[in-house]
Amino acid sequence: MFIPLKDSTLRIRPPFITVGIISINFVVYIYQSSLSPVDQRTWIYTTGVVADQLFDHGIIGFISPFFTSLFIHGGFLHLAGNMLYLWIFGNNIEGTLGHGKFILFYLLSGIIATLCQILLTPQSNLPIIGASGAISGILGAYLIRYPRARIQIFIWLFIFIRRIWIPAAYVLGFWFLIQLSNGLGAITFRQQGGVAWFAHIGGFLAGIALLFILEPYERKRIWKRLNQNY
Repeated sequence: MFIPLKDSTLRIRPPFITVGIISINFVVYIYQSSLSPVDQRTWIYTTGVVADQLFDHGIIGFISPFFTSLFIHGGFLHLAGNMLYLWIFGNNIEGTLGHGKFILFYLLSGIIATLCQILLTPQSNLPIIGASGAISGILGAYLIRYPRARIQIFIWLFIFIRRIWIPAAYVLGFWFLIQLSNGLGAITFRQQGGVAWFAHIGGFLAGIALLFILEPYERKRIWKRLNQNY
């Protein structure tokens, strides 16, 4: 098992949006936790994306879960793990793209990730929830933008416990291989589980594509602003 702790990349901008997204996720989770078990289940099925119920609630009921599901989590460890990854990697991608484009990047990565999960498990009656699809997009963008950054990870393997620094390319490449391996295994054995592997894979690839689309415009905007100051 390995857990990322921090990265070596300096922040280009204050991560206002990253902090805001993390705060919203915790506030939503606190509200969710205040509900009774029955109400929590109803809440999750209403705000999450359920593949075999997509067309049962009209156009608003079809669209809104693609956004609300990104802020719902199945438990505290689910939330904490996602927010840790978002904090470590998200602040740098926010700095790369700028605040406004980062919001667009985050939401589009999450929506595309959810669509990938639906396309590969269209008969599933389990709700797709969590920020991991959008965060997978951030990981894909980070791999392309900062492959040589170093990530401090905590490794726990039986009696072997260490904190070591590893290049981001290795950490994120290994992470993606795990998602791909588990996703292919789910297809092979026709498993339905609690992890949306295809959302992770789709989000990761979407993040790479979106970085190439959005980052050039941000560079042009900064260059134009710098030139106007002279």
